[in-house]
Amino acid sequence: MDLLRILIAILLPPLGVFLQEGIGKHFWINIVLTILGYIPGIVHAVWVIASR
Repeated sequence: MDLLRILIAILLPPLGVFLQEGIGKHFWINIVLTILGYIPGIVHAVWVIASR
């Protein structure tokens, strides 16, 4: 299941974080990072999914 979430996080980082954490602190951080740059959003999303 984590592999599927990581693949989703690569395509749409906020969606991957949402599926893992719901709407919370990490979701909003990921939205901001994705707006500032796509790569930071991906890195954060994969980190959130892998650390759980």
